[in-house]
Amino acid sequence: MNKNRILVTLMICALAFTLCACVGKSNVTSIEAAKSKNAANQEKSTFERTSPTEATKPVRSIPEHGSATQWKTISAGSEHTIGIKCDGSVAATGENRNGQCEVSDWHDIVAVSAGYLHTIGLMADGTVVSEGGNYNGQCDVRNWRDIVAISAGKYHTVGLKSDGTVVAVGDNYYGQCNVSGWGNIATVSAGFGHTVGLKADGTVVAVGKSDDGQCDTSSWRDIVAISAGGYHTVGLKEDGTVMAVGNNENGQCDISGWQDIVAVTTGNNYTVGLKADGTVVAVGGNWSGQCDVSSWRNIVAITAGEGHTVGLKADGTVVAVGYNDGGQCDVGGWQDIKLPS
Repeated sequence: MNKNRILVTLMICALAFTLCACVGKSNVTSIEAAKSKNAANQEKSTFERTSPTEATKPVRSIPEHGSATQWKTISAGSEHTIGIKCDGSVAATGENRNGQCEVSDWHDIVAVSAGYLHTIGLMADGTVVSEGGNYNGQCDVRNWRDIVAISAGKYHTVGLKSDGTVVAVGDNYYGQCNVSGWGNIATVSAGFGHTVGLKADGTVVAVGKSDDGQCDTSSWRDIVAISAGGYHTVGLKEDGTVMAVGNNENGQCDISGWQDIVAVTTGNNYTVGLKADGTVVAVGGNWSGQCDVSSWRNIVAITAGEGHTVGLKADGTVVAVGYNDGGQCDVGGWQDIKLPS
């Protein structure tokens, strides 16, 4: 009887030991799997930060109101260049005779836009700061609130509010600031004398100077990004092709053959496109070499000024070509520039 009890007890203990060993092995396996998964996620995260293809994919969809995908972290003005650093401060180089580069005390900046002689910065709280020439009131943005995107034109400034409406200040000689009736806007772009708005349904509205047809965008459909140049307007379609209207004296609108484009930007009389593979294409006026971008690689963002072009690389450094009399292309030492979201 006692022997039987002892035998049963020993069997129970052996079974318990086996179960514990199995559970322990299962737990170790689960922990190792979790570690492997975390490592894979970290590797993926690193790839997404450094790969030009991954970093620029969001451009192919219309940005939502307040979405970081419409925030420009670099911007080229007439003769100056602005860039947001990873800590929210701002770097600037180039012509500063109107104080447009005096941004060293800016902080918590999430987007920048460089105009002809002025610079605009969007803060994380939805307010806007400005520096530079204010001859037409283009810097009178201190009372703006709930702003989610900004664009500086030649002598005017445009802001997109979180409710999809638009505000504008500055020169209105051509009606480029007549945007009070706009609604359901997803992003905005200010040119020399005209303003363009991309609506949430992929259509485009425009006001201002249009003697070259730069505002003839009413028939556009399936647009996901826009850029207003000196006297022309460019729109990126959902399929990666590009449309253009306006002045074409320098071939700045000859983009019908472009494909696989993820971002566009316009200068005074030239157009630049970022491809999904991180390379860059350009057409139009090239008197200062502003279109000499064919050798660029690993680019994640582009911006065009009056006569110079700037590219942000996946590692946070910056390249530039074109007119440099004011030092607007002296960005070789820039590092830790914020990548587009």
